[in-house]
Amino acid sequence: MLKQLLSGAAVLLVLALPACVTINIYFPAAAAEKAADRIIDDVWQLKDKPAPASQEENSK
Repeated sequence: MLKQLLSGAAVLLVLALPACVTINIYFPAAAAEKAADRIIDDVWQLKDKPAPASQEENSK
């Protein structure tokens, strides 16, 4: 009985230990801000362009 309990605890420890690992990735603030500005500029350019005509309008 004690051997089974210790085996179960060992298996639980082996499975739980990797779950406690955290990987942190840090991005340079300037590069992140530049990328955000580029995305915002792209979105605003898409809003400024007229919507393409649908196929139904082209077939008339």
